[in-house]
This record gives sequence, structure tokens and C-alpha cells, in this order.
Amino acid sequence: MGLHELRLREFRLFDELTINPNPAAVTVFLSANGTGKTSVLEAVSTLATASSFRTSSGADLIRTGANVAEVHGVLTHQERRIQIDLTLTRNTRNVTKQMLLNGQRPSSRADLGAVLPLTIFTPEGIDVVRGGPEHRRTFLTTLLTDVEHAAGEVVERHARVLAQRNALLRSYEGRTPPASQRADLDVWTAELANVSTELLTWRRKTLDGLAPLASQIYQELAETPTRLEMSYEPSWEGELLHALERALADDVYRGFTSLGPHRDDVRLVLQGRDARRQASQGEQRSVALALRLGGHRLVQQWRGVDPLLLLDDVFSELDPRRSDRLLGLLPAGQALVTTASPVPHALNTAAVIDLSRRP
Repeated sequence: MGLHELRLREFRLFDELTINPNPAAVTVFLSANGTGKTSVLEAVSTLATASSFRTSSGADLIRTGANVAEVHGVLTHQERRIQIDLTLTRNTRNVTKQMLLNGQRPSSRADLGAVLPLTIFTPEGIDVVRGGPEHRRTFLTTLLTDVEHAAGEVVERHARVLAQRNALLRSYEGRTPPASQRADLDVWTAELANVSTELLTWRRKTLDGLAPLASQIYQELAETPTRLEMSYEPSWEGELLHALERALADDVYRGFTSLGPHRDDVRLVLQGRDARRQASQGEQRSVALALRLGGHRLVQQWRGVDPLLLLDDVFSELDPRRSDRLLGLLPAGQALVTTASPVPHALNTAAVIDLSRRP
């Protein structure tokens, strides 16, 4: 698997840009800050996930003064040529997004992840450790959809059912629903409990596979015998259906579902210490890298493919010793790396692109 061509038009600060990265080795983008290095990785990420890792606003991705932005990627996957196309159109009130996979609309984000799995680490990637539960949920959701297409379908179904139940709860405007409307709510509650059970099974399976890999990488990266441990923490006790029924009055008052997989967390522990609250910044950064690289290895093991690796300005955040250890742990396959500093000597690069010198 490999990305052979990336074409941008009116995306971020680029009017036009075409890049042909090495599909089996490391391509480095080396130039000063403000030249669009991170935007290139962001463009690749949008092809794989249909969303940006930097912003939730599609308008931010369209070049100032333009109304349409495009991202096109050509890759090979299991000897097949695949093209992914993203078009963002600025309208009067919003921005519309169109994704095409070989000319057809993908049925879900999982379809994109199936052909272009990727592992990305940015300076903000440390938030998976020190940030709120939503960062760890997002990481786990992305990983499980990369390792198994069927899991992606469960993720999409859970999101739809949760949205339907929340819309119904909001319609009550804080008042106890009449019996006729309560029947509709009972249906969505039962469906939410069922699909949540499926999602929880996938999350636990993925976490069980990730834990030993991430722990081993953390020990090597930090040069410590300390194990990284992780445990899944649901937001309810007992059977979810019963918990949802017990929380019904509160959910009606609030207008949203207060418990379920969308409120769960993953606890990260280093020798009895909560990594989020008690680990140093250096430890947190090593944990975050270990999670990403552990997930990368898990996709390799379970799917037999090498995800595309994106590293955005990672080496500036690490001391030289830790940078060398990270280089020793980088997996084989295609990688896109950005840096404003000299490339570490131990990094074996196939090409170095200076975006400040583009025509």
C-alpha cells in the first residue's frame, strides 16, 4: 500500500500543489514554519478520515478568496489503483463536502480507512493522554475502524441511533413524555443498548490487542522497565439498558443521553500513577507516541497492511536521545515527515521537499 500522488487546489494556503511521495519510504517536508508543511499532512488525513485533525470547520480548509477547494490522492492498495477525491464548496451559510472513492460515494468513513489506514502524530497528539476522555475515545474509534471494516459499520450505526435518541429527548423540552411518545423512546433506547454492546465488544478487543504492544514500545522509547497499563472505563454500572432506564428522567431534563459508549474513557497508568494527572510531560509524550505506534503495529498484525505514517514536527518536541530511540522504533513502509529543523542523521529519507521553493 502507498500514496503515489497528492494534488491540492485552493487548499489552505496552496493555490496548486502536486506531490509524488515515495510509496515505500520516508518523504520529508523540510522548510520554515508557515510554508504549509502541516497542511500537506492535513490534506492526506482528510482523504483517509473525511475530517481534519486541526479544525472542525470546513471553511478553514478553503484558501482565502476561493470558493472551492480540492484534494486528490492516488494510491495502490493490494495491487489495486485507487483514487480518493475531496471537494469542499463554500456556500452562503455553510461548506458542503463531497468524498468520492473511485468515483463513488463511500458508504462510511470505514470505507476510506479500509483503503488508506494511517497513523498520525502531531505536537497536539499528547492530548490523547492529558486531554479529556473524548480524545481517547476518538483515538480508539479511529483505530478500531482501521483494524476491522465491520467495526466501522458498528461505529456509524451507534452514531445514528444516538443522534435519533437525543433528538427525541430534545423534543420533550424537559417534560415527561406521554405514553405514545414513550413507546418511541423505548424503541430507540433498546436499539442504543444493543448497538452499544456491539461497540463495547469491539473497543475491548481492540484495547486488549493494543495494550501489550503500546507497553513494549513505551518501555523501549522511555528506556524504563515501567509498564504502560490501560483499562476501559464505562460510564455506567450493570446492564446498559437498565442504566439507561434509570437515567431516563435525567436524560429528559437534560435533553441528551448522559451515559453510554459516547461517555466512556480509557485509563492510562504508569506504575500506579494516572498518566493524565500524575505523569511528567516527557512521560506523557512517550505514552502518546507509544499509543500511536502500538496502534500502527496492531493494524499491521490484524490486517497485514502498513498504514501510512504521518509525523508532524515530532522531533522538535523530543530530546536527542528520545529522537534516536523513536527512529529505531519507526515501522517500515511509507512515512511523511515534517520538520523546520535539520533532519536527524539516523532518519533514512528517500526524498526531501522544500515547500518554500515551490514554483
